[in-house]
Amino acid sequence: MVAVLIPKSPRGSESVLTEIRLKKGESVDRALRRMKKKIDREGTMKQVRSRRHFEKPSERRRRKMKAARFSAMLTARYADL
Repeated sequence: MVAVLIPKSPRGSESVLTEIRLKKGESVDRALRRMKKKIDREGTMKQVRSRRHFEKPSERRRRKMKAARFSAMLTARYADL
């Protein structure tokens, strides 16, 4: 069994265990691949990377606005198709 401990709350007081059980006859490489996919779907790595350093609220707003502008630009560009 492979397990990864990921903090659930911003303060780190609660933890969630992402768990992958090895199937009979399954290689460790395949189990790791399944674990990576599961962590990616849950957005765990994105969350961990975002918590590596403090981001000011103004920087967060600026980043979200930039992403929204980009998304709106793509929507406008491909609206005709």
